[in-house]
Amino acid sequence: MKISAARVIVTSPGRNFVTLKLQTDEGLYGIGDATLNGRELAVVAYLNDHVLPCLIGRDPARIEDIWQFLYRGAYWRRGPVTMRAIAAVDVALWDIKAKLAGMPLYQLLGGRSRERVLVYGHANGEDLDATVDAVGRYIDMGYRAVRAQSGVPGVTLAYGVGRGTLNYEPADAALPTETAWNTSRYLDFVPRLFDRLRARFGNEVELLHDVHHRLTPMEAARLGRSLEPHRLFWLEDATPAENQEAFRLIRAHTTTPLAVGEVFNSIWDCKDLIQGQLIDYIRTTVVGAGGITHLRRIADLAALYQVRTGCHGATDLSPVTMGAALHFDTWVPNFGIQEYMRHTSETDAVFPHDYRFERGYLFAGDSPGHGVDIDESLAARFPYKPASLPIARLEDGTMWNW
Repeated sequence: MKISAARVIVTSPGRNFVTLKLQTDEGLYGIGDATLNGRELAVVAYLNDHVLPCLIGRDPARIEDIWQFLYRGAYWRRGPVTMRAIAAVDVALWDIKAKLAGMPLYQLLGGRSRERVLVYGHANGEDLDATVDAVGRYIDMGYRAVRAQSGVPGVTLAYGVGRGTLNYEPADAALPTETAWNTSRYLDFVPRLFDRLRARFGNEVELLHDVHHRLTPMEAARLGRSLEPHRLFWLEDATPAENQEAFRLIRAHTTTPLAVGEVFNSIWDCKDLIQGQLIDYIRTTVVGAGGITHLRRIADLAALYQVRTGCHGATDLSPVTMGAALHFDTWVPNFGIQEYMRHTSETDAVFPHDYRFERGYLFAGDSPGHGVDIDESLAARFPYKPASLPIARLEDGTMWNW
């Protein structure tokens, strides 16, 4: 069997997605996700100009060799563009191999470690009352874990406050929207939010919160300590992680569990965090970290240090990545939780899939492969639309972390 054709499909059913389709000379095909939110066309160019010409004629069964070729063969390694391109190829190859074997992908990875995958949803509101009500709606839908984000008094366009009750897409304009940030107001407000949530819902629901890289290490330590009485499942992206040692300071001052990694590209981005036991959950995902082949290595390293997985799963990942992630989650022994932000009905129609949600869990399907396809004729009805992620500035105009 040889790879006989490869093409990139760009579609925007509510937001932009980049999908790779690999076809073989025996009629099988596999698909992978290559979406990079706000920089989609950069990955398209990398795939078309530098990756796809190298794949034609190769044996799709040689997944490891192809991964090493695309990683080691590129002198300029890693980075979000390169690793998403590699991920798209890798997931498409695993899809083909599982279809050839006639089994769901989780079986090919080694079989089930669990029957179902715990997920968390995104509840957000313009203010405290609206956020509390939003958490209640997610609980009513059956969620057992909910991430709570709220507008902050005095902060313009606070992170996490979406434009709808279920679907949240921050890439909102062709050019970046400018938002404002005030750390003091945020640090004063967040404990009050979780005071209300625990008073209303008790300890039966798991609660999560995303700082989105906004704090210094000491500010993050202060927030983590103030939230300890509320028993968060995790505090996510408390400070930028380029300096992995920064988490040592946070860890020294709080017992609130820490999660990080959605922007990581490789095992090297999280090696010190894991080996130093400075985090509790690693949030690298299939599309961001070079596919299933490389994510398995990260998970295996994490398992040695009792760090669990918590893969990113926002709407900037297509259902292809969600399907692949669920098969990974079903297999991986040190699973923690899976983010599940629901796609729009248009997206679900373009990407038919066999995974399902039930009482706070997602279930991977049993179709051969990863269980997600693409309706190319429908995808063609949703052309690409330029969309950028916002930026943040402090109130004096200083650029900050969005």
